[in-house]
Amino acid sequence: MPQRMRRWATLARAWAADYAYVGFWQVNGFLFRKDPSEYLVPEAGAAGRPVVLIPGVYENWQFLRPLAEALSSWGHPVHTVAPLGFNRGRIDRMAELVQQYLVDEDLGDVIVVAHSKGGLIGKQLMLLPEGGRRVDHMVAVNTPFSGSVYASFFLVPSIRAFSPRDKLLLKLQGSSDVNARITSVYSRFDPHIPGGSSVPGARNIQLETMGHFRPIGDPRLLAVLKQEVEREP
Repeated sequence: MPQRMRRWATLARAWAADYAYVGFWQVNGFLFRKDPSEYLVPEAGAAGRPVVLIPGVYENWQFLRPLAEALSSWGHPVHTVAPLGFNRGRIDRMAELVQQYLVDEDLGDVIVVAHSKGGLIGKQLMLLPEGGRRVDHMVAVNTPFSGSVYASFFLVPSIRAFSPRDKLLLKLQGSSDVNARITSVYSRFDPHIPGGSSVPGARNIQLETMGHFRPIGDPRLLAVLKQEVEREP
């Protein structure tokens, strides 16, 4: 088989495995729901910094359960924001909901751990008055900080919001003051974000993983996540 064909076959397998992974966790989250309050008291009983999970579009917090389990085992109280639901709303509106949660719970020195769209919400949150004061750092996984060229082909507003020409997305790109407080972790191959997830001035870490969703359960991501959440503020 020619090298080019082998590459395409590898990418096709990675794409299929990615959707198998997201399908499994969407069904698992529906059939075997866990009470998010279980993660507010960390397993290790330690007083780690609070973590707030922000999932991607059409995801709820259950999709990030592999991360919640790991973070809790490392001694971090893990918070979820129920009003986000399946995260179909506007990025700025979702950021306001998370900010209100931080205020209501009086959380400070927060680490945001986000996937995909969740990273855009997290950055917008860090630009808000209370969000910027209460959030110390964000670890974003496979987030389209510069958009995705594929988004322009969709009519659904929740997906078109990721177009590189979207006004809010362009505004977020221009707001670089908080970039130094962001760690962007991304796959070597992400079928949803062909332009990558690198952020100027941020801590950018490329993993040798393939896929947009599957890295959530990958040990290599967990190793980086542990390293980042345990860094000194």
